[in-house]
Amino acid sequence: MSNRILFILNEIEWKTFFPGESADTVKSLGDTILSLDSATTSEDEWRAALKEFKPRIIVSAWKSPMLPEDVFALTENSLEYVCYLPGSVKKLVTSQHLADGLKLTNWGNVISRVVAECGLMLAIAALRRAGHWQVAMHKEGAWKTPQTVFNSLFERKVGIHGFGAISQALTVLLKPFDVEISTFSPSVPDELLKEKGVKRAETLEDLFSQNDVIFELAGLTPKNVGIVTEELLRSIPEGGAFINIGRGAVVDEEAQDRVAAEGKIQFGLDVYGVEPLPEDSPLRGNPNVTMLPHLGGPTLDRRQDSGRLAIQNIKSFLAGGELEAIITKEVFDRST
Repeated sequence: MSNRILFILNEIEWKTFFPGESADTVKSLGDTILSLDSATTSEDEWRAALKEFKPRIIVSAWKSPMLPEDVFALTENSLEYVCYLPGSVKKLVTSQHLADGLKLTNWGNVISRVVAECGLMLAIAALRRAGHWQVAMHKEGAWKTPQTVFNSLFERKVGIHGFGAISQALTVLLKPFDVEISTFSPSVPDELLKEKGVKRAETLEDLFSQNDVIFELAGLTPKNVGIVTEELLRSIPEGGAFINIGRGAVVDEEAQDRVAAEGKIQFGLDVYGVEPLPEDSPLRGNPNVTMLPHLGGPTLDRRQDSGRLAIQNIKSFLAGGELEAIITKEVFDRST
């Protein structure tokens, strides 16, 4: 069987996922290679390449076009595996592709520590109001006064909404701060929480009201849209912080705007319901909000972690072995 690998990546994706010699390494895995630039490949060219090249493996990233519904007919059933370098796969394949036997992987948990790092940074920055001082000192000549309020993360109570891979990586980063951590994630087994030294919050209301710093990391499922209400945000103790490195749409953002404007708690945000964040968003210019433009992860220098996983997975696939970070139809249907 011919091991034809079709790469559809743009220049930046090549340089960041496969820096240096790793680009040569991944290209050497196939006996026949076709490389397309996702920035310039039209839909017609994409279909033509699939039909003519008949890849067994496709390696793709954010800018890759979606697989045609008739991809198996186009490739005469040569396509078996798509190695997707980023995370969210629903703009690339359909559930039917997986039901028809396509193997699919993404970056799995390799970026969890990087997103957790971003969350830790936002928490510390929010508690010290770094977003406010960054602007005020540069633009307004500001300086602290005896009334200036700023807080530390040490020895605080921390709540984490959702307890997936990023949340688990976050618990490791929080250990030096001697915090007490609890989570609301009903499906997580007690054994895992015990292993991570995390308490279970019985309700979402308990999680928010009984912790000083809340990290939002719940998955964006239909039942979670807008689940973080104004009442929950207002229940965070004064002087606390709400940090969202998960999904913007789990929060009632109009309520978030109102609570943030009052300044009783601080906000550290990397994700929003609408992205890019509209220029007229009331969050912009709010001194109680430290914000980033969805930079949580992976950083440019750590995309190579996903590239290494891709090389490992392609080697394993060609050898008939097991794949890591595989997206089954069931996982796909539950995913964001």
